[in-house]
Amino acid sequence: MKVSEAMSHPAVSVPVGTPLQQVAREMAEYGIGSVIVTEDGALRGIVTDRDLALAALARGLDANDVVDSLMTSPVITVHVTDDVHVAYRTFRTARVRRLPVLEDHRVVGILTVDDMLIDVFQRLADLLGPVAWSVLEEPPGPPSVDTRSRGA
Repeated sequence: MKVSEAMSHPAVSVPVGTPLQQVAREMAEYGIGSVIVTEDGALRGIVTDRDLALAALARGLDANDVVDSLMTSPVITVHVTDDVHVAYRTFRTARVRRLPVLEDHRVVGILTVDDMLIDVFQRLADLLGPVAWSVLEEPPGPPSVDTRSRGA
């Protein structure tokens, strides 16, 4: 399966120079945990809700400081045509929870650990589906004994 099949899209982005207060509003409005920071459409950084909650406070930043002062850059990314196994390895080695997805150097979506969990659950359901149905049709254990057929 390709990254494009598992990613959330589109990614929410803000331009460099955006005040942190606006970044927080965007996250709240869209119910997301990160925003992509761009300049002329090119990826420049990423800011997460954790960055806002912890790093901004620890550095003494306020709502009017700009996203450039908080964003993580450079950003670890995956390509839209990568296999999800590449994404699994990237999550594991980079220890991040969100990966911007690129196509022709433009962000076309975001892949999250939650997206990967959904993929795992779908694969598990595909695997267990036939097993579950067979259990429902014939419960595990020894076959039931029908006493009527033995002349009892």
